[in-house]
Parts: sequence; C-alpha cells; structure tokens
Amino acid sequence: MQVRIGVQFVPKELVVDTAESADQVERALREALAAEGGVLVLKDRRSGRVVVPADRVGYLEISEDEERSVGFGTQYT
Repeated sequence: MQVRIGVQFVPKELVVDTAESADQVERALREALAAEGGVLVLKDRRSGRVVVPADRVGYLEISEDEERSVGFGTQYT
C-alpha cells in the first residue's frame, strides 16, 4: 500500500510504500494526533521508518496496491 503524506511548510510530499493496512495507518495517525507532542511512525517495506511530527501532517492519502500486468496482454476479449 502506498501512503502519501503532506507535511506543512514542506513543498514535496513524502511517499511511503508500506505493508500496513489502511486501518493500521489511520489508527497510527489518530494515536499520534491524540498524544501531546506525538509523532507518526510508518514502517516501509524495506525495513525503514518514516517519522513525522503529528502536528505537522497536512494530509494523508492512502491508496491500495494495484495489480499491474506485464507483457503483451490483450485488453479486449
């Protein structure tokens, strides 16, 4: 799953490719916003972490993985 994070006062968004579900990501953001001085921590697929101060998150866009076809498949049947 791909998560795009818009951070306040930063012109580019962060893109995280994570194995976490949409519900887990949403729960992590909710908990980070509820805590005083909370931080949003997301683990990416390569064992890295992205840490963002929760009060600086402008938006979170969560998109499911797409199945991509490779090769010369036919579109029309």
